[in-house]
Amino acid sequence: MVELGNLAGASGAEWIGRPQHEQLQRKARPLLPCDDPFYQPPDGFQHAEPGAVLRSRCVEVAFLGVIPQPVTAVQLLYRTTDMHGVAEAAVTTVIVPAERAPGRTTPLLSYQCAIDAMSSRCFPSYALRRRAKALGSIAQLELLIVAAALAEGWAVSVPDHEGLRGMWGAPYEPGYRILDGIRAARNSEHVGITPSAPIGLWGYSGGGLASAWAAEMCSQYAPELDIVGAVLGSPVGDLGHTFRRLNGGFLAGLPAMVVAALAHIYPGLDRVIKEHTNAEGRALLDSLENMTTVGAVLRMAGKNMGDYLDEPLEDILSSPEVTHVFDSIKLGAAVPAPPVLIVQAVHDYLIDVHDIDTLAHAYSAGGASVSYHRDAFNEHMLLHPLSAPMTLRWLTDRFARRPVQDHLLRTVWPTMFNPMTYAGMVRLGIIAAKVITGRKIRRRPL
Repeated sequence: MVELGNLAGASGAEWIGRPQHEQLQRKARPLLPCDDPFYQPPDGFQHAEPGAVLRSRCVEVAFLGVIPQPVTAVQLLYRTTDMHGVAEAAVTTVIVPAERAPGRTTPLLSYQCAIDAMSSRCFPSYALRRRAKALGSIAQLELLIVAAALAEGWAVSVPDHEGLRGMWGAPYEPGYRILDGIRAARNSEHVGITPSAPIGLWGYSGGGLASAWAAEMCSQYAPELDIVGAVLGSPVGDLGHTFRRLNGGFLAGLPAMVVAALAHIYPGLDRVIKEHTNAEGRALLDSLENMTTVGAVLRMAGKNMGDYLDEPLEDILSSPEVTHVFDSIKLGAAVPAPPVLIVQAVHDYLIDVHDIDTLAHAYSAGGASVSYHRDAFNEHMLLHPLSAPMTLRWLTDRFARRPVQDHLLRTVWPTMFNPMTYAGMVRLGIIAAKVITGRKIRRRPL
């Protein structure tokens, strides 16, 4: 590996020794990432080590872009890699708690939002900022979950895990960006994370998929990171199956956006789309690239992609080019090294529980420490907030390095029937009220 200090005198590479930092500009209207020079890496950045900070800036965070939050947030542009090993840049937003426990190491949580769109309007680094215009972005609502983690006294890294082009559904790349975002947070002098800090991963739905890639890859790609646990909420184990399941229904826009994104990565898929999709279908896919998640869902509700093809949809999905893509993006090729908590609703209209059963059994059979909360009563959207108190307790135990008590694959008593859920929900309600009113969130007493 190249030593960073040796690059200080190289043309265009001075930033490696000391990255440029921008101080906070209050009430500044953020530019979309596709238009913001901050996101463009300096010349020579590919010579930096993965996770090296290329530049940084302090930003204001606001709920729904409107209600400013009294937190310290730093955005980091850092060097990472795509699925082919080519150097690229990505951004993470690191938010630090208002209060840190004296004499204790502050844990670092990498929280992956359900970006679920190609539009840079949905990237957390934009959607979480004050005065951002990102109506329809799920990340804006997930700030409530991030706030709950901050209330535990944890620092939180929120990476743009789809990269600068919004490649939703791409394999491996989310893991690289998440892990290099963690490295960047530890490398930044403006964040203050100690090298001994325990690290956790958490995401739900599209964020759970990204977290799963990081959990599967961390032992090989970033063995120096002390990742003590990963929470995979409804992690979209089989995108090909999910496409078949959702196509033609109310949520048809979600798998359609995945196809639109993957066409930029897989030439074979792009060729199939151009050869077999009519002009109306191609225009529809192109339009999804500029839509927020909610906008795309509303635009595509009830649409069947088979209506835009010159051959039966199943014949197209069974073609070698499309089969190759769906096989490549399926989770479970590697076994996570850290303990894993999988959270999945049995009656999930979005993610088939049997796909997650298969993933959980593959992880367990491969030797992973798996705790599987297979909720017998809930559905997709409701399970995320209802399982948050349980998830926070599980991560707290991992950060405290307590042994995992259960290695179970099971259908469990629903969270909504557990009294501890409501005790945790009361606290989450208080935190949500503070976020909505822009008040300071105090750390939970030790």
